[in-house]
Amino acid sequence: MRLAALTLMTASDPQAGAGTLARWRAQRERAAHCRQCPIGAHATQVVFGEGPLPARLMLVGEQPGDREDLQGRPFVGPAGRLLMRALADLGWPREALYLTNAVKHFKYALRGKRRMHKTPAQREADICLQYLEAEIELVAPEVIVALGATAARQLLGRTVPVLRSRGRTFVRESDGRAVLVTLHPSALLRGEPALREAAYDAWLADLRRAGAAVRR
Repeated sequence: MRLAALTLMTASDPQAGAGTLARWRAQRERAAHCRQCPIGAHATQVVFGEGPLPARLMLVGEQPGDREDLQGRPFVGPAGRLLMRALADLGWPREALYLTNAVKHFKYALRGKRRMHKTPAQREADICLQYLEAEIELVAPEVIVALGATAARQLLGRTVPVLRSRGRTFVRESDGRAVLVTLHPSALLRGEPALREAAYDAWLADLRRAGAAVRR
């Protein structure tokens, strides 16, 4: 399936619907100043979602990485480059999708001068859920893709075994939206190099199912 770019209303477009865009900006501003957990105080900046408002397909990852924290955009680091490769292979323009993370600030531990990724605690992810839910309401996606366990847990409200559930579509109890579960692209980057292309092809097949669900 090829998703046509939706440019009528986008979170970064000044021509977007005034009411929707104002609400989106207000949520981003709230997230930027959120200090209900300590992550925000140590991050460079908030990394909110970006893409059309509305969008038929929404992709949700775990949290920003180092590059995302520095640039203020989701999926611009190594995992993001792999995701962009997948979108190109699927024929899905990035500007047609809404991309975001379950957690809006980068959590890390210093190792020398390097900032190493740390998995958000459940309490930290739960605090950020208010912003993710606000994005879902504004984006109004037909299908949401959960990239990894943190995203799946926050979207579905329960722990989801990603390896056993990948490629399957679940229904959110809160709003009835479809959520397809698959791996986060960073999991592919950590995999055995000799098996990486086969793992990529299987992951691409998962994503293709989300596109098919939108088409239906």
